[in-house]
Amino acid sequence: MRIRAGCELTFDFPQPTPMIAALHVHFSRVPDLERPDHLVTNPAVPIEGYRDSFGNWCDRLVAPAGRFTLGTDTVIRDAGASDPVNLNALQHQVQHLPAETLLFLLGSRYCETDVLSEEAWRLFKETPLGWPRVQAVCDFVHNHLVFGYEHARPTRTAAEAYAERRGVCRDFAHLAIAFCRCLNIPARYCTGYVSDVNIPPPHPPMDFAAWMEVYLGGRWFAFDPRNNGIRFGRILIAQGRDAADVPLTQIFGPGTLSSFRVWTEEVQ
Repeated sequence: MRIRAGCELTFDFPQPTPMIAALHVHFSRVPDLERPDHLVTNPAVPIEGYRDSFGNWCDRLVAPAGRFTLGTDTVIRDAGASDPVNLNALQHQVQHLPAETLLFLLGSRYCETDVLSEEAWRLFKETPLGWPRVQAVCDFVHNHLVFGYEHARPTRTAAEAYAERRGVCRDFAHLAIAFCRCLNIPARYCTGYVSDVNIPPPHPPMDFAAWMEVYLGGRWFAFDPRNNGIRFGRILIAQGRDAADVPLTQIFGPGTLSSFRVWTEEVQ
């Protein structure tokens, strides 16, 4: 299967403004790209690439005053398989976890484990360990929160989402991540493209998506509490502790996002 994936974001800036963009397909999928997903800007400006502390590929640039557009476009080869599922994946005891996973047990900007720990154990202490417990978390979050773009708020934390019972995909991910960490399951935040491949129409307008990966049975598995079902053609852009680590764009000054488009579509 071949999937065309990309985006176009347009900003209006009152003055020259430094920016960081994390819009490239994750390095783990680079061998699958049919062409490089170079960041293209209008007007053209110098771009410097670097890897952040989580290994994500980022670009830094200075946007000129006025209207400024940036984006990527590529075709990625995909096996066409669904998100991997292993109902028997075991939960590791904390003392047996690899050292590199321990960071994803800790609280972070949007995932307040100290606030939610007691509630997590109240809700899930009777669920079986491993995959069934993570799925129980996803089922709960999926049913507890009402999705709606009108509910978007960039400062909403997992605990606030739990109390307010609404949000967008990042809020679903943050709440599920926080619960998993409270239950001693490493969980990390992911952002990228979730395609509508094999999903019956009608399809909503395409947008970037957020989900989580949890560490079970010696590897990371994707779980998607927002959609809470099998998806095909998921394309990762970046991973971190939560959305604070992997903003798609970060501007250092005043500016307005005036429009954006996101696309993922199967092509021949």
